[in-house]
Amino acid sequence: MKTTFQYDHYFKYEELKNCLEYFAKQYAQFCEVESNCVTEMGLNQYVVTLTNKDTGKALEKPGWYLDGNIHAGEVTGSMTAIHTIDYLLTNYSTNEEVQKLLDSTTIYVIPRVTPDGAETYLSTPYTLRSVNREYLPEKGGIKEEDLDNDGVIRMMRIPSTYGAWKKDPKDPSLMTFRDPSDTEGEFYDIYPEGVLEEYDGDENLKRKKADWGLDFNRNFPYGWFPESRQAGAGSYPLSNPETKAIVDFVLAHPNIGGAACGHTSGGIILYPPGTRPSASAPNNDIKVLKAIAAMGEEELGYKKMNIFDTFMKDQVNYSSGALDDWFYQNQGIPAYTMEFWNIAEKAGMPFDWFDNDGETPEKALERFNACMKWVKENAPQYFSDWKEYDHPVFGKVELGGFNYKFTHQNPPENMLLKECENDTKFNIRFAKTMPKLQIDSLVKEDLGDGVWRITATVGNTGYLSTNLTDEAINLKVNKPVTVSIANATLLSGKECEEIGDLAGFSGTMTGSFYGNITTFANAKAKKKVSWVIKAKAGDTVSVKAAQEKAGQACAEIVL
Repeated sequence: MKTTFQYDHYFKYEELKNCLEYFAKQYAQFCEVESNCVTEMGLNQYVVTLTNKDTGKALEKPGWYLDGNIHAGEVTGSMTAIHTIDYLLTNYSTNEEVQKLLDSTTIYVIPRVTPDGAETYLSTPYTLRSVNREYLPEKGGIKEEDLDNDGVIRMMRIPSTYGAWKKDPKDPSLMTFRDPSDTEGEFYDIYPEGVLEEYDGDENLKRKKADWGLDFNRNFPYGWFPESRQAGAGSYPLSNPETKAIVDFVLAHPNIGGAACGHTSGGIILYPPGTRPSASAPNNDIKVLKAIAAMGEEELGYKKMNIFDTFMKDQVNYSSGALDDWFYQNQGIPAYTMEFWNIAEKAGMPFDWFDNDGETPEKALERFNACMKWVKENAPQYFSDWKEYDHPVFGKVELGGFNYKFTHQNPPENMLLKECENDTKFNIRFAKTMPKLQIDSLVKEDLGDGVWRITATVGNTGYLSTNLTDEAINLKVNKPVTVSIANATLLSGKECEEIGDLAGFSGTMTGSFYGNITTFANAKAKKKVSWVIKAKAGDTVSVKAAQEKAGQACAEIVL
């Protein structure tokens, strides 16, 4: 796929900023770049608006939302988002599909939700969940540090007669569980590479709780729980400026009718609801959510799954307060979480998300070791065999393992482009599902003495209905299609008529496949509106259909 920039590495803030500024300057007719909020480090959470300004205002077209990197280390999400921007702008002049999309639709992109967190992740050895802000710190334990100054925090194995691990007899670079009957030999505790921080004096070691424990994707209003129930949730919903800025932006742009959120990893496409079984959601919504996710399966090769039914193994104390659930269960907007990259599948041992009984620790370790081997063979620059290190507290220890950041959490840089290209293909297809108004016909009938009947047929040619989902109707957030007439004196009818919702072709009912294929009933995708007016022959009457998710359509007729 043709792009302006190369996707063979992960952009730090300055490079991301320079790319966006280039797009805004080079493609001013199609691209606007604004700061959605300024972070504590003084960095911008950028929002990019893509549409052809010559074909209408951004808010008057159906809108589609894309973001990435709400979790600091999940930098693949920001790269796929930038790639989508790049592809659309670079190819507008030569690609008819792109032209039609940007002429008729507005694409909103927040490529890096947490610029502070991502910069820390990309510029230091540290990993973190969302942002480098201290949150409910606790003293004591082994604190992650890059002891040998190789730029990576790896594993640290400490010889211990109490250890539950031993070297794998088949491959000493790997670890395996100590057998219940193992009483003689070398045994180890395994912790992250790090230093021992003073703690309560207990002889038993532990891993220190992360100081940077905020989780932005647990801070959204729908399904929010306090820290006692949901780790990283923050002190109250939208307590983080970065998450509040997202919600404020979406509410200020009511044309948004679909959303995709870029995360890592696992190679799965998640669709809501995430706080209750999918069987509790409207049947047609689940049909639509699955149908759009199926396009992601085709383009990305990932499995689609409902968040609550399959992804959440603990359906009592499930994770919640996520952005995709706020989109769907609060705003009625179809939303997806894309979990990019799947090292386990590359290693030949994919995780079975549909195994409701879960898997044994032995199976999980087998997968981990398979991933270690895959890294050693396919991305050796990110692998280090065990080497001795003289620890100031523990004496002789060994450091080793892979660079988690660019093997497990994100693809090695030479494998990034494929993820970006596949996701851009899906993003384009998803954005094309938005509802779209049109005026099929505008008919005049001369009733004599300067009296005319004007009849308009208004339709929705998109896949999604103008209300997007039945959940939106249940939430009472759906807005009706309005049809207005101008340049006429009304004798009957309203200047602005509300005609309710218009179904998309997702609502077309098809018949049994036992005999011939048949349509039982066309979706209620179009409606007629009539007025009786007083006007002169030769006058021009205009009609406009509008709805916030489906855009606008206008037509004129000369009497």
